[in-house]
Amino acid sequence: MKVPGARSVELASRLRSRESRNVTFLADDFPVFWESAHGATVTDVDGNEYVDCTAAFGVANAGHANAKVAAAVTEQAHRLIHGMGDVHPSAIRVELLERLSSVLHPQLARAFLATTGSEAVEAALKTAILATGRSRFAAYHDGYHGLSFGALAVCGIERFREPFAAAIDSKPLLLDFPRAHDDAREAAAAARERLARNRALAGLILEPIQGRGGCIVPPAGYLAEMREVCDELGIVLIVDEIFTGFGRTGDWFAIDHERFVPDILCIGKALGSGIPISAAIGRARVMDAWPLSDGEALHTSTFLGNPLGCAAALATIGELQRLDLPARAARLGTQLGSRLAALRSRASVLDVRGRGLVWGVQLRDAREASAVIKRSLAAGVIFLQSGADGATVAIHPPLVIEEPQLQRAIDVLERAIEEVS
Repeated sequence: MKVPGARSVELASRLRSRESRNVTFLADDFPVFWESAHGATVTDVDGNEYVDCTAAFGVANAGHANAKVAAAVTEQAHRLIHGMGDVHPSAIRVELLERLSSVLHPQLARAFLATTGSEAVEAALKTAILATGRSRFAAYHDGYHGLSFGALAVCGIERFREPFAAAIDSKPLLLDFPRAHDDAREAAAAARERLARNRALAGLILEPIQGRGGCIVPPAGYLAEMREVCDELGIVLIVDEIFTGFGRTGDWFAIDHERFVPDILCIGKALGSGIPISAAIGRARVMDAWPLSDGEALHTSTFLGNPLGCAAALATIGELQRLDLPARAARLGTQLGSRLAALRSRASVLDVRGRGLVWGVQLRDAREASAVIKRSLAAGVIFLQSGADGATVAIHPPLVIEEPQLQRAIDVLERAIEEVS
């Protein structure tokens, strides 16, 4: 097949003339324009089919165009598309909040519903300020929490912050994110030493597995250690599971691996299976730092608790339970990890890391990773480039991907790495 096909090339030309130049990377051999997607299969506008190993940025955990999610959204659209946020709520919003409590730790008792991951992060940051009376934050090098102004305040990837640094009041205290081979207690002790010297810290935000940073998995026990550090120092612990949540790592949430409860959990992406919805959900003692509404909410939005998003989220949670997708991710992840481990023998592969159905293959540089992704695309498989330096090929398919599809995708990846190296 010709990739990109004639129709994709034509659309790229039209897009270039209308869209802001910083949004979509356009080249002669990249990208393709999507026409439809079902399960883990994407079809482009030229009729070419691809195995999707991105889940569209981790959104399609329950599969693209999941039939039950689509039916729930369609039914809701015929009944109520939009409610009135913080004034006249919809009944389905209450239903979603109650349903979320059934898959979360009972201590995560209060929620802000939002639309994007960045909004959920910003709600969490505001909550930490109110709960502590402090205003600074700690985060991690190569951490990613969105690109709106509030989220940039805790961004650990400098190229995203630098152009706007003059408009951001304070730079976060950036910690080193430990690797799986590091000692968890030593890494936590080093983090504690730096945090203790900064008494103005309201919160610490972390990803249980760094996604955009290159699929970095911390050592076992580190997250639980940092829970104790934050308790000792009176710092609000915010865990960003916008990417890792809803079965991706083999449990409902990555925090379940270490059985600890953050002060605030941020979720999104896969929650709505493509209909935008997110949330910041926290412990009552932290979330109740917000004053009781007197009719004018301090933090809200027009689309808060949008009925279509709520319907999609309810159906998504139902599908994750019906298909037992967290367990499926764990099983397929064990197979995938064994298969990818063999790549370590390749001279061009510096590291392989992951858990469940989120994996990264780190190559020597961004040029090699880009070449591998483009060769894979031409062979019918979609991967993403990841890592602060762009040298990692990220693999995080829909949790419903069929085993033959996954095996074919890794065949293509192996061949592309061999050809590029």
